[in-house]
Order: sequence, then structure tokens, then C-alpha cells
Amino acid sequence: MVLKTFNVQEDTYKEFSGFCKELGISMSKQIERFMESFITEEPVAKKEYLEKLNKIRKQKTIHVGSIGNFKKRYGVE
Repeated sequence: MVLKTFNVQEDTYKEFSGFCKELGISMSKQIERFMESFITEEPVAKKEYLEKLNKIRKQKTIHVGSIGNFKKRYGVE
């Protein structure tokens, strides 16, 4: 067992801590289970989606300039 320190938003910590106390469960154990499920379960994104995303990332971008130019070019009011 190791002791690690993480930075989280105080509100999130307080809400999760209250949740764990209310159910009588260990906060540390819940974090450990989350980490285990994250590394052992199949990735959420499917191969086809990731391939499509990479294809989109490689496409040439369009420079639209200012918001005024964007509105003028695309007819947005």
C-alpha cells in the first residue's frame, strides 16, 4: 500500500466524502476501484471512432478571422 496525494476541487472532495460517509464506504477504496476499472476495462472509444477522429485532425483548418468575419462568411446573425 502506498500513500499518494492528489489535487481535487474542494467542493468535489466534500461532496464525495459526504457520499462515502453516508453509505459507510471507504473513500480510498472507491478511488482504488475507479482506477482499477479504468485500466482494466475496454476503452470507451471504439477503433472506428479513433480512426475517424485522426482523419479529421489531419484535415486542413479554415481560418475565419474575427467573429465578425465568421458571421459574415457563414451568414450567422
